[in-house]
Amino acid sequence: MGAMSSNRERVRTLFFSDLHLGCPYARVEPFLDLLNQHEPQYIYIVGDFIDGWRLRKRWHWEPVYNAILSRLFEMSQTGTKIFYTPGNHDDFLRSFRFKFDFVEIADQFIHHCPNGRRILVTHGDKFDQIEKKAKWMSVMGSFLYDSICWADERVNRWRRHHNLSRWPLAASIKKNVKSAVQFVSDFEDTLMLHAKSLQCQGVICGHIHTPIVVEKHGVTYYNTGDWIENSSALLEYADGRYEIIDVPYETNPDAAQVIPLDPAEVERRRQELMAAALGVDLRGSDEAPVMAVPFHADESI
Repeated sequence: MGAMSSNRERVRTLFFSDLHLGCPYARVEPFLDLLNQHEPQYIYIVGDFIDGWRLRKRWHWEPVYNAILSRLFEMSQTGTKIFYTPGNHDDFLRSFRFKFDFVEIADQFIHHCPNGRRILVTHGDKFDQIEKKAKWMSVMGSFLYDSICWADERVNRWRRHHNLSRWPLAASIKKNVKSAVQFVSDFEDTLMLHAKSLQCQGVICGHIHTPIVVEKHGVTYYNTGDWIENSSALLEYADGRYEIIDVPYETNPDAAQVIPLDPAEVERRRQELMAAALGVDLRGSDEAPVMAVPFHADESI
């Protein structure tokens, strides 16, 4: 591990969202490759890290998921501060009663940049009008999205076999369906205005699986993208620069070979997360509540 650590790139902050552990279409190997390449001071998990919707319906847990958890635990023990703002697929963490000691959980955070800018960090589902007012439509949309992902996987498997470039099926549908374009625009505007109301100069979110940077209303909107349609994340450098990166789909085969610091501890924490996903409290009724939202009263959602 020491030799690998010396080659890791130093960045100030890593923001990522929508990994969807538990979803068979998640691009987990490129994500682990990303974690192995960087040694950030801060990490923000911007929601939908675990796909609780899928895990409740059908259990799907791959060995590489443990390697990802192990790497995150290792980073927290070597000084990286990890913050987690849950999304709609892992919203069980918003109300779950006990505390995970390696990560701070809240609905939203305000990140302070080296140049003094304030950036709101939140998943974004609470600003999705369909998610708020018509949950059944969101669930139906999730079913349709799964069907698109299924088709995407098979179409691009055929294209890889014939040495053709990847065709982003889901992204193409979003760009060409008028209602989808309008939804994304409304979503961006709502989040930027909310960030502005909190005296923030930017907002970082996920949720809609579209990596992009937009300037409007005097606010910079950053969407980190996702790890199903894309393999993207947002990096902050020490000089305050931000960059969306796209990790190649074909990654280093050694990326998954992370040795846990303590396999028993990794397994214990994995079971805690899975118990949360399934709505089971492993620690009884006397534990402290989930960590408080780190805002003043006028900054709550």
